Amino acid sequence: MSAETAAPSARLDALPFTRRHLRVLTGSGIGWALDAMDVGLISFIIAALAVEWDLSTAQTGWITSIGFLGMAIGASVGGLLADRLGRRQVFALTLLVYGIATGASALVGGVGALLVFRFLVGLGLGSELPVASTYVSELAPTRIRGRMVVVLEAFWAVGWTASALIGYLVVPLENGWRWAFALGAIPAVYALVVRWGLPESPRFLEARGRREESERVVRAFESSPALFGSRPAATEARPEAGPRAAARSGLAALWAAPLRARTASLWAVWFCVNFSYYGAFIWIPSILFLQGFDIVKSFGFTLIITLAQLPGYAVAAWLIEVWGRRATLATFLVGSAASAVCFGLASAEWQIIAAGMALSFFNLGAWGALYAVTPEIYPTAIRGTGAGAAAGAGRIASIIAPLFVGWSLVQTSTAVLFAVFAVFFVVAALAVIPLTERTGQSLADA
Repeated sequence: MSAETAAPSARLDALPFTRRHLRVLTGSGIGWALDAMDVGLISFIIAALAVEWDLSTAQTGWITSIGFLGMAIGASVGGLLADRLGRRQVFALTLLVYGIATGASALVGGVGALLVFRFLVGLGLGSELPVASTYVSELAPTRIRGRMVVVLEAFWAVGWTASALIGYLVVPLENGWRWAFALGAIPAVYALVVRWGLPESPRFLEARGRREESERVVRAFESSPALFGSRPAATEARPEAGPRAAARSGLAALWAAPLRARTASLWAVWFCVNFSYYGAFIWIPSILFLQGFDIVKSFGFTLIITLAQLPGYAVAAWLIEVWGRRATLATFLVGSAASAVCFGLASAEWQIIAAGMALSFFNLGAWGALYAVTPEIYPTAIRGTGAGAAAGAGRIASIIAPLFVGWSLVQTSTAVLFAVFAVFFVVAALAVIPLTERTGQSLADA
């Protein structure tokens, strides 16, 4: 069968990496980086507000957790909406919601108002992240799909580094936290770029019966200049799931017999990784401050630690198509566990920085692999729902973690706290074992 008469999704699978793929990856990645900047900023802002507003650790924990409560709700709702309205539409809408809410946070005068806006920010952020990874996964050629999603996740390090720079340079200034929130409003403007500058997923269009639209998008990719890889001479027809799969859509479909074990394992990984990641990285500036470092030095250490995220993503992006999804994810989770133990025991400055950089390297590499795995294990009709529900399950842990850290820092020690994080990383690594290995397979086979 010729490439011209094959199903649009099958032709998309076989394409080389084109200029349009780069545009999608970059456009989605900028949105992803802006998300990371917003999430990262709160770790610096709460450290400053704790001093300016004389907040207790319980209050700072709630400021963090209320955002993750919004993210838990947003992740599930965003995934459902993405399977009904489209990936691009929901992506743009979520950027708009959390961008406006972040900008409004700059005007608050007390904890109550800040909690309201952080909840709204969380709704937008929680919806956007699983939708963006699903979107890129559906547009990527099969042989580099995992690598493209890990590269998308690598933009998180760019955004988190930007937040660290803002935290280091802007937040310590008078009313610096307000200016930091104001900078976080940028995604509201970028939402227009996403809405009008990026195509809808042809797999979504095909699964919804909108074949002419799907065909137009795929032809645009086929006509785009290849940046690397060769074009196929022929492509086997492999249509995406149509009306029958769409009829089995919704949260209940995730727990049907063929998908039940995948969903349970995936939710366990998401829960454990969220607990350890957000428990550690949201609190690191505050933990260093409580250990006796001044606020500027604490932020400086955090900036250095953050820089190790990029090489972590780079190694994961290479390994994920060489070792496969499960092996890469499990390896980085075990590395995260060992690094967490080392960070908890560190006392000298060089030990704190070295252990923190190792934790950044392994933990963010694990995130890249997890985002690659998640959308691959579900069929198109429920892919957004599945990815969003897994993220939502993880956000429950991210609500609990900051509250647990606030309690633990008073009742135990940093060593005990990070030992708990290490245990969660190990449990996550074990939960990877039952997941489906999708390296080199078409999304149409999910």
